[in-house]
Amino acid sequence: MVSLLIVVGSHNLRHFDLTLLPYALASIFSAAAVAYRYAVWLRRPPTKRYWQQGWRLFWQGGLVRNSVYLGRLLFDHFATQRFIGRRSHLRWVMHLCLSWGGMLAFAVTLPLVFGWIHFATRADNLQVYQVFVLGVKVQEFALGTLLAFLVFNALNFSAVLVLVGIALSLHRRLTEPGALALQQFGDDVVPLLMLFAVAASGLGLTVSARWLHGHGFAFIALTHAATVTALLLYLPFGKFFHIFQRPAQLGVAFYKQAAQAGPQAQCGRCHESFASQMQVADLKQVLVELAFDYRLDGPVDHYQDICPPCRRKLLALNQARTLQGGRGPGVRGQGPVKMETRGNQDDMPTPGPRPLTPVFLTPDP
Repeated sequence: MVSLLIVVGSHNLRHFDLTLLPYALASIFSAAAVAYRYAVWLRRPPTKRYWQQGWRLFWQGGLVRNSVYLGRLLFDHFATQRFIGRRSHLRWVMHLCLSWGGMLAFAVTLPLVFGWIHFATRADNLQVYQVFVLGVKVQEFALGTLLAFLVFNALNFSAVLVLVGIALSLHRRLTEPGALALQQFGDDVVPLLMLFAVAASGLGLTVSARWLHGHGFAFIALTHAATVTALLLYLPFGKFFHIFQRPAQLGVAFYKQAAQAGPQAQCGRCHESFASQMQVADLKQVLVELAFDYRLDGPVDHYQDICPPCRRKLLALNQARTLQGGRGPGVRGQGPVKMETRGNQDDMPTPGPRPLTPVFLTPDP
């Protein structure tokens, strides 16, 4: 699909720059790998259920109203990322720099690499540049103007933003005890090093061309090409994959909104509301798809119909009756309580013990 878009968008490769071929090939591979991993991720029962319910709620709740709500979510979660600001202002600025620097870089680089955008000078005035998008002229500007400065330095601006974000991220990871204790080199440090290599080598091209009279330009260009290619190949397999997962998670907001407004499930033991009926029903379905059977023998027919506080109480009651029943006559003359298991062992996804489901007990008066 990406290859077809490149051919069509560049007018049968007429505006495709062969010197950018390594970037294009890496982009094609990265897009295919991202699509494959995304499809596998959506096949997981919990993700699949959220995905289906999110789209169902979006179309059923009113297209106009939900479109407005989706726009607000996009603004909050992508443009401003306020949910991170509630955790820490430092992390908020860091994420803003990394995300906006990365989005700006990809928005400029990919259309240029694919041949969707190209520049040409006017035949009667070489000081005027024309901008073509998909072969159609959309803008022209003269050299030395503010617009020319912004256009030709867009990638430099993105590199500076990324470097600021990297500096803030490294400061956090080197000073915060929580980050030091949990971070892993491959998952947390390597992505920052790759971003640093791309941004620093990209700025190096500008420095070499403007202030070093082209010295070392060829080496820096090769280094930049290698780092960008490595980043594109790493994109589907490492931490950066959450960039593509994040938009799908917006459906969770619609799910939570519908869950709060819809009917609530009541605990079968204490009869208190503890979750939405939709969430409990979806959880039961997902557990079945994962080959877990939590049905009970007792007044309540499923373990998910019991609220978390009552689950803890039932666990304690089961343990107490089991221990006391093993030493003597038990509680009020009852013997030890057995823990029952259900389901066919052959139906389990992986070898191992089946999940335990406690027998429903009512508290002693």
